[in-house]
Amino acid sequence: MSSSLEIPDDEKGYDLDLFCIPKHYENDLERVFIPHGLIMDRTERLARDIMRDLGEHHIVALCVLKGGYKFFADLLDYIKALNRNSDKSVPLTVDFIRLKSYSNDECTNSVKVIGGDELSALSGKNVLIVEDIVETGKTMQTLLSILNGYNPKMVKVVSLLVKRTPRSSGYRPDYIGFEIPDKFVVGYALDYNEYFRDLSHICVMSEQGKQKYKV
Repeated sequence: MSSSLEIPDDEKGYDLDLFCIPKHYENDLERVFIPHGLIMDRTERLARDIMRDLGEHHIVALCVLKGGYKFFADLLDYIKALNRNSDKSVPLTVDFIRLKSYSNDECTNSVKVIGGDELSALSGKNVLIVEDIVETGKTMQTLLSILNGYNPKMVKVVSLLVKRTPRSSGYRPDYIGFEIPDKFVVGYALDYNEYFRDLSHICVMSEQGKQKYKV
């Protein structure tokens, strides 16, 4: 089973006053849930684990946009640093795909894949899918099903967050940053209707924030 840093259900997080929060979001958030520094430390460890397992393969790192872009960039920075400073290194190329499965704060039943035609270039390749969050797992299972149709040599998935939810299909990625309670979180490129991507920390939204930015 994938190892992760498990955040308990009763975790309250941290007061906003203890961190630098953009003024335009101060009234839209309840608490800081995962501080940026902790995200970075955990991401560095994930990079080490990936290098340990995949360091002898040429990897195509596939970023799931938009929410995964910040995690993707930081993870690859750590992998590149390991490439420079260790005996084992991994050649990296990158590709991108966008999935859409959210409307407001509810996960919809449909998954829209944007850019799927370009996946044909991944045939015979070793692929590392980089995702921001896995909730029900259905979105990732849909992507894996589509990807497997192009016959990649190997596919591994790393997700910054996995949510504990009764709606889960039971799917778990190969690498997990944090396992979190069933809360709707934003920040570090995770959005609510495109807002909060510019927030460094992962935070829990307030009801006022949900209403303010609701479509």
